[in-house]
Amino acid sequence: MSPMHEILMKNQDIWDLFTRKEEYSPKKLDEHQRFLFSEKDLRNASEPEVSRYLMKHGMQVEFPENKSFAVCLTHDVDDIYPPLSHSLLSSAYCLKQLDLKGSADQLMWKLRGTSYSPYLNFSKIMDIEARFGAKSSFYFITAEADPVRLRYDIEDIEDHLGEISDRGWEIGLHGGYYSYDSLEKIKQEKERLEAALGRKVIGFRNHYLRFKTPDSWEILADAGFGYDSTFGHRYSIGFRNGMCHPFNPYNLNTGKEIDILEIPLVVMDVALFATCKSFEEAWERTKNLIDTTASLNGVITLLWHNFVFGCKFRKDWTRLYEKVLHYCYGRKAWITSGEEIYRWWRDGV
Repeated sequence: MSPMHEILMKNQDIWDLFTRKEEYSPKKLDEHQRFLFSEKDLRNASEPEVSRYLMKHGMQVEFPENKSFAVCLTHDVDDIYPPLSHSLLSSAYCLKQLDLKGSADQLMWKLRGTSYSPYLNFSKIMDIEARFGAKSSFYFITAEADPVRLRYDIEDIEDHLGEISDRGWEIGLHGGYYSYDSLEKIKQEKERLEAALGRKVIGFRNHYLRFKTPDSWEILADAGFGYDSTFGHRYSIGFRNGMCHPFNPYNLNTGKEIDILEIPLVVMDVALFATCKSFEEAWERTKNLIDTTASLNGVITLLWHNFVFGCKFRKDWTRLYEKVLHYCYGRKAWITSGEEIYRWWRDGV
């Protein structure tokens, strides 16, 4: 048993929160079979109670170049071509701004060829991050089954995968909607991505954040992943099990540690803006979580979908992302990918 687990076991309430004991026998699930959190859970999610307990009881964390905290940047690549609804909304937004060319481009990109899709924007995202000395993780879908539509064929964008990898950013797997509880399906999706990429992948996040505690961790460990970053909130933001640090999960059913690192998801763009009434509120809530994480030498994981950066009617979302990067850079954070966090935590903590 790890020293972290030994410390946490001494306090039953903290241990139950850390292991998310109540998720083992959920009373309610949403329409996507995800655990439904109580209002109390969501109110308390802004406080990393377990990490605070660990720091009070002697846990010490160091990051490269004496950075005081880390920011894990991630992007779920749900789409590489805009659905019609997105194209229409972006075109309408441009018209309101009297940007006739922009409006036409949003509607007519297919006539120029699929390579002109505004959602094939990985270079743009990497350029933004590079200005702040940052790197990130891109999680790509290889599943063919999806509740909405076939998302894309990974083989069609091998050149883009090569550019991302060559620049030193990470490529991980965005597990399919119907795969989260199937070892066989996840292995198949992983192998397909690795064949297109030409190298092994170690990072994972599931589509729709579908996750079953603790089964999903066991499946991912058996499939050969190094880390997962699905464990977060779909309808809110914050710390799902009171942790603002990566951790090895513990399986209450087997009484054993699970051989995978969880880099918990803290802020997802969709959930953030769905629960905030203004840009200013979204910024303040995000800033507070950053400051809390920094005070505990923790890691805050952000998820900004790639479509946001090619979506005219989501300009505020992109603006907030850049504001967050600027703020964290000013606070001298280590801003990097899940893969880099994983390797550092595995080897150095």
